[in-house]
Amino acid sequence: MEVADYFYRFGLALGIGLLIGIQREAEFDQPEGKIAAGSRTFALISLAGFVLALASRETGSGLPFLGGLLAMAGLLILGYYADLIVAKPGMTTEMAAIVAYGTGGLAYWGPLPLAAALGVTITALLSLKPQMRSFTHALTREDIYATVKFAVISVLVLPLLPNQAYGPPPFDVFNPFHIWLMVVFISGISFLGYVLIKLVGAQRGIGLTGLLGGIASSTAVTLSFARRSHDEEELSNPFALAILVAWAVMFVRLLVIIVALAPRLAQALVVPMMASAIVGLFYSGYLYFVKWEVRQESLEFENPFELGPALRFGLIYAVVLFVARAAQVYFGDVGIYVSSFVSGLVGVDAIALSIVDLLDGGAALGLVTATRAIVIAAMANTLFKGIFALAVGAPALRRALTPGLLLMLLAGTLTTIFM
Repeated sequence: MEVADYFYRFGLALGIGLLIGIQREAEFDQPEGKIAAGSRTFALISLAGFVLALASRETGSGLPFLGGLLAMAGLLILGYYADLIVAKPGMTTEMAAIVAYGTGGLAYWGPLPLAAALGVTITALLSLKPQMRSFTHALTREDIYATVKFAVISVLVLPLLPNQAYGPPPFDVFNPFHIWLMVVFISGISFLGYVLIKLVGAQRGIGLTGLLGGIASSTAVTLSFARRSHDEEELSNPFALAILVAWAVMFVRLLVIIVALAPRLAQALVVPMMASAIVGLFYSGYLYFVKWEVRQESLEFENPFELGPALRFGLIYAVVLFVARAAQVYFGDVGIYVSSFVSGLVGVDAIALSIVDLLDGGAALGLVTATRAIVIAAMANTLFKGIFALAVGAPALRRALTPGLLLMLLAGTLTTIFM
């Protein structure tokens, strides 16, 4: 190791310790003598991990590093029991100290980016105490049970599913492992939106509900606010804003999914997807600056890790995948476009994943065809939600929503035609 490398690693260990210690002092907002460990103490703990990792390497034995860890653990235990006499202390600071010591050792032994990422992650976890507490209080027993059940089934069942296709085309798309893997992937994306809504609360404003609801389910946002507009027509502009924001987020969400699965296809989809999203957000901005009363609105979402919705999506995905493959085999590109439009009326995730599968699975599907098929599905999905909102919503909602709907459809369609 070069001399400069030692100093880089020394500086990283020092920085990690200071970062964690500053957060601990800010958390308690007390003089340093009143807390278990402050910025200087954490810096020393991290540097101790660094120095003893160096000593272990020089001596060819892990005893110096292990001895330092045991000595520090002993001091922390004594301090914890001393605090226990006068108060009911937690163990967060003590555990952070142990991890800071290990991270200091990692700064010497391991890759620098990993040590830096670990230090930032520790600090973030310590800083997110109010949000994490709010989130755990917002979760119901049913939420936890559904999530654990889904995780157990996925972890135990997924490795056992056969990872192979069965039968000639179009039956060659039935790969049980891949189908359930896509169910887990999409459920995870939807669960992110569900978690965000639980964290910030669904009553933080109509616009924010639309933003987070677009990650969880833009259809749920559309159905809920369209129906409410009949009872509270004076709030039609805010309801239209939330619906349009949810639609715009749906386009971005779809693009992010495809980036993770097929970057080459995502690159071709950037312009039409972002064009629709940006136009929708700009028109939402116009609605925002129209005078309207801000109200606190709640919106209920179903936990996407419930087995029922997950299994339904898996079934829909398998059927849509088969229909798209059969349409391609028997009708070529025209069949793909028709199946994309029809499937998009039901939901955009299943057909988008199906197109990605056909593109990457050697089904002789061209990039341009795949791009247009996904745009068609997204436009069909937006059109269906728009028609429902216009049919169910109050007259004021229709007046506010129609220009945004037409602009989003026009932006996505034109950018696809002339790309």
